[in-house]
Formats: sequence, structure tokens, C-alpha cells
Amino acid sequence: MIHNALLLRIRLYFCCSFSIMNLSKHLHHKVFQIIAALAAKEQIPSYVIGGFVRDLLLEGAGNTPKDIDIVVVGSGIEMAEKVKQAIGEEVPLSIFRNFGTAMIKWGDTEIEFVGARKESYRRDSRKPLVENGSLEDDQNRRDFTINALAISLNPNDFGDLLDPFGGVKHLEEKLITTPLEPGSTFSDDPLRMLRGIRFATRLGFTIEAGTLDAIHEHRQRIGIVSQERISDELNKIIEAKQPGKGFLLLDQTGLLEIIFPELHQMKGVEEVNTMLHKDNFLHTLEVLDNIALKTDDLWLRWAALLHDIAKPRTRKFEPDTGWTFHAHEFIGAKMIPGIFRRMKLPLNEKMRYVQKLVQLHLRPIVLSQDIVTDAAVRRLIYDAGEDLEDLMTLCEADITSKNPRTVKRHLRNFQVVREKIHELEERDSIRNFQPPISGDDIQKVFGIPPSRPVGLIKNAIKEAILDGEIPNNFVAARQRMLEEGKALGLTVHQELKREKE
Repeated sequence: MIHNALLLRIRLYFCCSFSIMNLSKHLHHKVFQIIAALAAKEQIPSYVIGGFVRDLLLEGAGNTPKDIDIVVVGSGIEMAEKVKQAIGEEVPLSIFRNFGTAMIKWGDTEIEFVGARKESYRRDSRKPLVENGSLEDDQNRRDFTINALAISLNPNDFGDLLDPFGGVKHLEEKLITTPLEPGSTFSDDPLRMLRGIRFATRLGFTIEAGTLDAIHEHRQRIGIVSQERISDELNKIIEAKQPGKGFLLLDQTGLLEIIFPELHQMKGVEEVNTMLHKDNFLHTLEVLDNIALKTDDLWLRWAALLHDIAKPRTRKFEPDTGWTFHAHEFIGAKMIPGIFRRMKLPLNEKMRYVQKLVQLHLRPIVLSQDIVTDAAVRRLIYDAGEDLEDLMTLCEADITSKNPRTVKRHLRNFQVVREKIHELEERDSIRNFQPPISGDDIQKVFGIPPSRPVGLIKNAIKEAILDGEIPNNFVAARQRMLEEGKALGLTVHQELKREKE
């Protein structure tokens, strides 16, 4: 890794002068040379700015960048058009004239161009009034000092690092702070509050005390931000290596109560007769961090975040048993569509997947604590279907005891459940199975139209297979069909011709 050496050299340079560090040898992508040549020819000052520079210093230059932001003192759109011509191969160019930006997709890399500008804001909108500006103006409008770092692409100082706000120092200190006064920064564009928490979570940084106070002070301004943008930032926090940190910061700043009230309601403990229940909010964040160690799947992480979401609604103290949360998994599953709808999250198979895992998350836990019967495991396999492994991953992440013996016991019990699942899967082929007798078969045998008896017979066959009363094959299913039909007063109209399965 080169980033430690880079930061060390930068620190040494900054001790004696202002930003003479040159990073030209780390600008490997061909687009930088193309822009440099055009900047010289067209006399258009050009710079790479923002996330590319930040990540170069933090992570090194070993990987091909996915996103490159170019700011030019002039027209970003015109520069993008000239770069496209100079690339010499067909690359898609998208132009957004309303925003004065353009983007080239070159292989796996997206290169965005914008003209340097300065911005002013109205109280009721986060959409700025924009006018042309200098590089300094453009750096002033950036959200955080670590994102205001720029590298010159101009011939006289190609590769020089431009750091007017001490962003390099803040990278070394692992600190998130704003270029200008934080209250103005967040009041102008409240989405920056969520971005700050996201960067702190993703990078493992601390938010500077004054900046954190400003987020709390201006938290109500988040109301002018669209739900889509809020949810996008939430998703990025959830995708971090340790997402729990982000939700603790959301809570600390008062944003959580505004943007995610159901999660905020899980906070705290209650005591009755010296009996306490655990803080379900902190438990949930532990589960989320646990599952983040096992999977990058965003929706499995959402399931972890929401698995106990109904506990505040179902909490009850019973003198004989203490605190209970009866049916919280079923009520939680019913809450999922409403949460997804309000947050403008997808109301499709992603939502149904999260809903399913929330509803089933106690099933493997119950099996791990009791005698594991074949019938119970069959039903779990059938109900979970292709999501069974994800469900088991969620349940294992749900073990948050501080007692190593307890954790070891639960994991051992889950292993017993896994072994039983594997054994029954091989023997009975239950996962996502379809009963050997279809509704059409039942109608033909008894000469009846689609009706309630058809459903009753089909369900009885399924239940008999899941309970282990009959094997999962055609002959046994046919016999049970005839028995159930007879019990309903039906007579055979036509023999069912089919090979044995």
C-alpha cells in the first residue's frame, strides 16, 4: 500500500510550505493525460477533485477508479465533449444541461465534468442558485474538507495537490469537518448531515465536535430532503463494514427519531419488579454488525435491522414470566410494507424477502432450543425455501450474548439444526417442493371444477408430507387424495393415469 507513505510525505511538505506535494505518478488513468493536453491547448484550467483524491490518499492508487470528478474553470459540458472526441473510441456521453454537468462512461469508470461554480441557497430548498466561479469557489462549496482536496491537471503544475482547508491533516486525524462554518453548510444542504455520518461510518472516522453539534442543531432541516435521497444514504450506511456506528450517530444527532421513528422507539430499557429487558435498539445494532461480517447483501442486512422492529409494540410484563414480546415476528412482518413504502424502498421481491426473514427469524432459534423433530425441520425448509441459508445466517447473527458459553451453546445447537436440514433435504427433497398431486389432477379424478374441496385435498396432501405421515411421492400422495376425497363425500370420476415417481 502506498497511502501511508503518501500521507507521510505530504505531512513533511506541509511542515515547510503550502501544498507543493506532487501526485502525478499516481494519476494512472488515461483520461488524466487527455484532460491535461486539452487543458493546455484550450487554456481551460482543469482539476480532479473530491472522492478520487481522498481515496487515493487513503487507499493508494492500485485499483482502477470507478468514479472520477473533474472540475474545470469554464464549461464542464464542453470539456466532456472534447474529451469524448479525444478518447478515440466510442464511449457514451450523458449531458445534463440543467445542472451544467456531463458524464463519460469509459469502461468501468464514470468520469463526471462540471464547471467551477459558487452556490447560494434559499431557506426552503436544497437546490442551489448557481453561478460560474473559480476553483476556490468550488472548493468552498464542498461538503467536507476531505472532499475538497484537488489535484491540478494543468501543464505548469500537473499533479500538484491543492488543499486549502487542511483536508490531508483531517485524513491523518480521521476527522470529518466542513470547509466553512458547519451550521451554514448543513442548513444550506441538509443532506450533508447524512453524508457526514455515512463518511464517518464508512471510513471509521470521528465527526468533529462542532460539526456534530451543528448536525444536531439543524436536524429538522432534513425535512426538505427527498425521501429517496435519505434512503440512498441509509443504504450506504447499512452497507458499511460496521453499520451500527452510523445508526448510533444518527441517534446521537437526533436524526434517527425524524427519519426512522420505528427504530428510535426501540431504544431504552424498562424495569418492573427489578426485572429488566435488554435495550432492543442496541441489540439490533449488534445483530446488524454481526451480519455485516458474514454478508454484503443489502437486503439481508435490512432484515437484520428490522428483525425485532415490532418489539416496542408487543412488549408486555407478565408476573409469572417477566418481559414478553409475543408475536413480534408476525407483527414485524406486517410492518415491513409500510416502512418500505414510506422510505421509498422497493415494494417488490426485495421487500417480500425482508418480510419473510423477519417473520421466520424465530423458527430456527426455537428449533435450536428444543428437541428437533423431523416435521418441524421439514416445515422450516418448506417455508424458507431458497432463503433458508440467509435465514440461518440471520439467526446466528442474532446471538449477542456476552457470555461465551451461551454463544457456544447456541452455535452448537444451530449446527444440529443445519445437520438435520441437510439430512432431510437429501432424503425428502422438501425445499420449494410442489405436492406430487396437482389441483388439475384432483379435479379430473373427482370430476369437479375448481372449488374449495380441491384446495382442502391438496393442502391435506402437503401437510401429510411435511408431517412425515406419507413419503413425498406420487403413489402415497394419490392414496391420500382418494382418502381425503372419500371423507368429503366425493366419488372417483376418472382414474389418474401417471407413472410412479
